[in-house]
Amino acid sequence: VEIIGRGANDVRPSHEMAGLWQQMLIILAVLSLGIGNIVAVAQTNLKRMLAYSTISQVGFVLLGLTGVYGGEGFPPSHEAFGNALFYMISYVLTTLGTFGLIQFLAREGFEAEEISDFAGLARRSPWLAGVMMLLMFSLAGIPPLVGFYAKLAVLKSVVAAGYTWLAVYAVLMSLIGAFYYIRVVKVMFFDKIEDDADIVVDGQARTLMAINGVAVLLLGLLPGPLMALCVAAIRSAWHLG
Repeated sequence: VEIIGRGANDVRPSHEMAGLWQQMLIILAVLSLGIGNIVAVAQTNLKRMLAYSTISQVGFVLLGLTGVYGGEGFPPSHEAFGNALFYMISYVLTTLGTFGLIQFLAREGFEAEEISDFAGLARRSPWLAGVMMLLMFSLAGIPPLVGFYAKLAVLKSVVAAGYTWLAVYAVLMSLIGAFYYIRVVKVMFFDKIEDDADIVVDGQARTLMAINGVAVLLLGLLPGPLMALCVAAIRSAWHLG
């Protein structure tokens, strides 16, 4: 039990407090997924699109936390905490690669911020376009990339906690998210080239981007070790606390 209020006589079972926090997390997750995805669709600036999509990605992290507690009689789930941590790691990895690629494409007088700035990138630099495609598909949650497994793990936690409707809502919002991520890929591979200037990326930058792209793919194909590490870290922190 937890002692809450002004005196020791005001006692409330801990599962009630967990339920209150869970409802708050659900509300925040629903709002984050809805607002982030809907506003991101209207963006033509890639950085702003990614910023608003971050709101929706945070919504998925909150979904993972709602799956931590399934109600009275259900102990807190280390796996649900681990899923949320795995999701955060996969998102940070993918987003760092995306912003890194935008920075590599920028040059004096050209910031490479608009989605239209990536038109025809596949013909100018197939290698960079391929890496960007992997990153966008991962953010959209397309298999077999790490973003897909991260979303799937979180949704499993939500369903296991008894919130099937919330998982369905998250899937619908993810479909909206997939639209604006795939739009970037469409622009790179099918739109007319608007800037035919040479793309100069040094060897170190190419190596970093290659490592990032390979990690996004490998962690999607073999997520087990990192997931186990996340769950172990949560268990360790739980016992230390």
